Amino acid sequence: MSNLAVQIRQARQEDAAKIAQVYIDSWHDTYPGVLPTALLCAMTSKGQTARWLATIRAQGRESVLVADSSDEGIVGMASLGPARDGSLGFDGEVYTLYVDPSYYGRGIGRALLQNAFLTLRKQGMTSCLIWAHAHNYARYFYEAMGGRLVAERSAMLMGEKVPECAFGWKTLALAERSPAR
Repeated sequence: MSNLAVQIRQARQEDAAKIAQVYIDSWHDTYPGVLPTALLCAMTSKGQTARWLATIRAQGRESVLVADSSDEGIVGMASLGPARDGSLGFDGEVYTLYVDPSYYGRGIGRALLQNAFLTLRKQGMTSCLIWAHAHNYARYFYEAMGGRLVAERSAMLMGEKVPECAFGWKTLALAERSPAR
């Protein structure tokens, strides 16, 4: 598939419902059989819209970016800010990065990650960390973008242990993709 022309911009309050839909659709595409079905079923548009609207309104430590296509609307989102755990030696963190499953493979994730790094640099940060579920295929995307596996942990989610991996960038720059073999 060819890349989709998108503008990466700060999220606005009126984007919250579409951000919520991208988030839910991504989770439903990525995590069946990986996360508890009850968790996936509990995700509602109303609840996620309220969550993202509150985050956007707060304009606090967490910034929200969207990938906005003039033809398709919002097709991806990312949230970022200071690292929640500085013990790994990274000062910035991408908390979430999701692309509408209908638009996978079109350069949107890369554009979001690149702009997340630019935003973190503007906020005075020099490095970045991303935590991903160990069985989320996005981990291969992070590796292809130059992220290095720097830590592993188990988190509790709905009473179940969930394995997670952290990918880190010591400098806020993306590695070029290596040629396909």
